[in-house]
Amino acid sequence: MAMTALLVDGLSVRFGSFQAIDDLSLAIDYGEVRAVIGPNGAGKTTLLDVISGITRPKQGRVLFDGAHEIVGRSEAAIARAGIRRKFQKPSVFEGLSVRQHIAIGADVGFRSRLDTPALEDRVGEVLETVRLADKADALAGALSHGQKQWLEIGMVLASEPKVLMLDEPVAGLTDEETERTASLVRALKRPDRAIVVVEHDMDFVERIADRVTVLHEGRTLFEGSMDRVRADPAVVEVYLGR
Repeated sequence: MAMTALLVDGLSVRFGSFQAIDDLSLAIDYGEVRAVIGPNGAGKTTLLDVISGITRPKQGRVLFDGAHEIVGRSEAAIARAGIRRKFQKPSVFEGLSVRQHIAIGADVGFRSRLDTPALEDRVGEVLETVRLADKADALAGALSHGQKQWLEIGMVLASEPKVLMLDEPVAGLTDEETERTASLVRALKRPDRAIVVVEHDMDFVERIADRVTVLHEGRTLFEGSMDRVRADPAVVEVYLGR
């Protein structure tokens, strides 16, 4: 039986009069790729914000690795614990090389555990994984939008996260780049890692996700395989039918 990587229990977040998340509970296991979908305002990004420490909920718990409460911990502490996030819009240092970006991702918070040879080896492994080895010495500012997305995935991957969160990783990508990103996400799947993907591209979701959670007005509307999601009348009415 798979271990639970993240347990969200009774989570509620309010911004003024807007209820962004409303008594939300869900469990994400190690070894799975979980897609979180839903219309704009459903609470998808807010959920990632709570998990990564950006937003503090009004009530509820988020347990990491079965037992560790992370609500109230700093973003840095959560990242060091092994929960890493790629945000929706790429944000790279245009004057630094691709190799330097991956080294930053591997080294932040891990200086005492990585000597220089080990860091170099890790950077090389990640560059191969995200298929940017041939761009290692190129400046990030010269990359395409898709390549910048892969670079940011590489940066969070470099620290060996136990939970990897990707916020709209194929937004603005070409069909070819989207297919390549789907292959990359599936390749990142491991028994000791959970991957959480927020995305609007349903074809992409179908290619990558083991399970799909559909959010609506801050609550779970449906959870299951993509085939079951597409066939559910309530999901079609509030999301897929739009």
